[in-house]
Amino acid sequence: MAVVQDEIPGLVIHTVRQPDGHEATIQAQFEAFHQLNPWVLRALESLTADYLARGARRVGIGMLFEVLRWRYATATEGDEFRLNNNYRSRYVRLLIERHPEWTPAFEVRALRTD
Repeated sequence: MAVVQDEIPGLVIHTVRQPDGHEATIQAQFEAFHQLNPWVLRALESLTADYLARGARRVGIGMLFEVLRWRYATATEGDEFRLNNNYRSRYVRLLIERHPEWTPAFEVRALRTD
């Protein structure tokens, strides 16, 4: 019997590792992670759209991350599910870029680091 991963086929989290001695910025780490795991953004979009469609006016990226962790950590076997909190602010910006109508729903602060 096939296991359905919430319509995300072959759910795999690819971790981003930097060669020793090379410090990558959070932005560079995020971009590498996002390239390897494009389904994360799609899942965040789906969760946000559903939540706002139910009448919510505000949504927090922290809540969305925890929902993803719960759904996928309990649905996967083997590898540990990893979703770095450092990427939250970057995902909010991507969500707003792709869905400008969601701007009022998220609180966005200035980035402290690149």
